[in-house]
Amino acid sequence: MPTLEIRRVTKRQDLERFIALPYTTYRRNPSWTPPLRRDVREMLDPDRNPFFEHASLACFLALRDGKVVGRVAAIDNGRHEELHRDQVGFFGFFECVDDAEAARSLVEAAADWARARGKRTLRGPVSPSMNDEAGLLVEGFETPAVIMMPHNPPFYARLLEGCELNKAMDLIAYQSTSPVLPERLARGVARMTGHLGITLRTLDVRRFDAELAVVQRLYNAAWEDNWGFVPMTDREMTYLAKQLRPILVPELAVFAEHQGETVGFGLAIPDMAVALRANPSGRFFPGILRVLLSARRLTRLRILALGTLPNWRLKGVDAILYHHIWREGRERGFDWGEASWILETNALMRNALERMGFSPYKTYRLYEKAL
Repeated sequence: MPTLEIRRVTKRQDLERFIALPYTTYRRNPSWTPPLRRDVREMLDPDRNPFFEHASLACFLALRDGKVVGRVAAIDNGRHEELHRDQVGFFGFFECVDDAEAARSLVEAAADWARARGKRTLRGPVSPSMNDEAGLLVEGFETPAVIMMPHNPPFYARLLEGCELNKAMDLIAYQSTSPVLPERLARGVARMTGHLGITLRTLDVRRFDAELAVVQRLYNAAWEDNWGFVPMTDREMTYLAKQLRPILVPELAVFAEHQGETVGFGLAIPDMAVALRANPSGRFFPGILRVLLSARRLTRLRILALGTLPNWRLKGVDAILYHHIWREGRERGFDWGEASWILETNALMRNALERMGFSPYKTYRLYEKAL
């Protein structure tokens, strides 16, 4: 077998090879979503992505006879360490041909980098954080991933488990394909809305910055107890909003209020992954024209966020928010939805989704190993 080389990315040419690898690996896989290459380049750029204001990253390539056969990034997330104090380093952007030696060498390169920074555990994949693409697909390969969710071949699990990586946590994706809302839910929502004194309002795009501040406060409060959660900084939230704003449907971004206080928030976005798959090269021009044309015919949604302040959990506000998103989505021609992702240990949200007519259909796994 040709000699294997693990090379740290330090030159622009190697960065372009790092970015380009999946477009070759998945060129015959219709379930993979090819992001725009310029978006990946920006995500990895410390001068443009505010994630790097509190984090650092090193990229590695695996080469055989000069041909790229794999890649990985090692990540040190300072905000995670500040909050959790668990000395965890991360790996992400993992791609590899079915080559156990290459996979082991890539993971070990990430482990060595993390170990040199005092980390005692390596965890991933996260690309580059839990607020971005997280997890390795281990169940549900037969259907394509939605926007901002990963996809990979089944053999990746075998490769990572061969690197002495063990399951740390599963993330579950739920789908709802029924055009009919469960009758008991519709009745319950009407009753709960009046009983709780909840009013709903949708996103006011004229006050976008102010609305964004409300979303950030709710997001950081509603998810703060979740395993692995790291709150988003002001600049990270603004960065994410900039990415999502072109595809936002204001009626699908809804706030729940009680006596003037915002107590819950739900957000669904059109599944732009469908449109992105019309541009398999990921190149901006002329591919963006095909993406925009395909985006006019989207019928799928991803419920990206749905949560309440801690003292409003178990009161039915989540069902009220979902009922609104379902109704407004149906009126706009969306007939399928995914709610993702949910921690396998989050029994409250999982039970609530199943009562709303959702069913689990994909599992993404986070792995870890001691260093």
